[in-house]
Amino acid sequence: MRKNFWGKSALKNRMVFLSLLVIISLFSLPTHAEKEESHSSVITDGFSHEELKRGERFFKGLLPFERKAESCVSCHNILPVDTLNWNPSAMDIALKYAATDFAAFEQVVMQPTGKKMSEVHQLFDISNNDLKLVKGYLDEMAHEGPQPEKTNIVWLIGLISLILVVLWASTELLLIRKVKPRIITVTVLLGAFIWLTNMLYHEAVDLGRQEAYAPLQPIKFSHEVHAGLNQTDCFYCHSTAEYSKSAGIPSVNVCMNCHLIVREGTNSGKFEIDKIYHAFENNIPIEWVRVHNLPDHVFFSHAQHVGAGKLDCAECHGPVEEMDVLTQHADLSMGWCLDCHKTRKVQFIENDYYATYKEFHDQITSGMIDSVTVEQIGGTDCMKCHY
Repeated sequence: MRKNFWGKSALKNRMVFLSLLVIISLFSLPTHAEKEESHSSVITDGFSHEELKRGERFFKGLLPFERKAESCVSCHNILPVDTLNWNPSAMDIALKYAATDFAAFEQVVMQPTGKKMSEVHQLFDISNNDLKLVKGYLDEMAHEGPQPEKTNIVWLIGLISLILVVLWASTELLLIRKVKPRIITVTVLLGAFIWLTNMLYHEAVDLGRQEAYAPLQPIKFSHEVHAGLNQTDCFYCHSTAEYSKSAGIPSVNVCMNCHLIVREGTNSGKFEIDKIYHAFENNIPIEWVRVHNLPDHVFFSHAQHVGAGKLDCAECHGPVEEMDVLTQHADLSMGWCLDCHKTRKVQFIENDYYATYKEFHDQITSGMIDSVTVEQIGGTDCMKCHY
């Protein structure tokens, strides 16, 4: 008797069919390259696709074949990098000069005024027509925006492989039953399941944590230059750290206190400092990206730690004076905070904030105890941070 493919007796066939559908769907999603192919150029001022590609080749140094100066991309990176490139990125240049005409762009490139740029561009040689193509390529980049971040292909392949192994082992164990002895299939299924569960567990634990987070900022501000080389005090810029919940982000006016005189950086030239002047002259705020973030259900006050606790900034933020790119130093997890609260000795002496803790003061005076930890004054109570 012939079995119906969709009948109750065909559970095995249906499971295999559904597994194949899952596999096909995973590998049939449109790729980034396919999406790019379906997208046409938005430039409407006379540049063809071939001309824009030629402008891109000039920017990347693929043309001309013989050149004396460095290519544009040697200084102006196209993709984000994890270290500080003092030169403006290609996107920065594209956005700044997208609204300007070619004459203004040509003058900046071929007749630079800043000391830093004049040194770098002194051997730069490109024809007028080819420079127009470079401008067209940058205008296209400004309109399209930054390239999307690529998926971590190794992690994705690993995850898909684990899912496929679990699907195969489950189907083999429950339906096909061809592999003997069955302990082999059970071992493969158990191992893949444990590995997949472990991966998902760590991803869930890390959700919301961002140790080593170092986002791109609207201006290339170096803490190593300001806090390290120039010895600028933290509280000069973050003036509310001692008495407010937030340490505060300096306004444009604070930046202008110094940069009213300092118009060109030794490493960055004029480009980055010009952003400060643009914000100041147009009365617009600089949209800095916050680096250290905590979940919404967590209360943290800089006043409690810096003002009352007398903690040094480096206790939580690490050696900021050595960082060109500001990076989150600690994971800021609950365990990390609790470990500190259990061992941190409170500065009771000559600290008016703790003057009301009379019992502890008496015990310290009498010699019964020599110190008090944060835990002893309620630093590990849930309601201190989660209220």
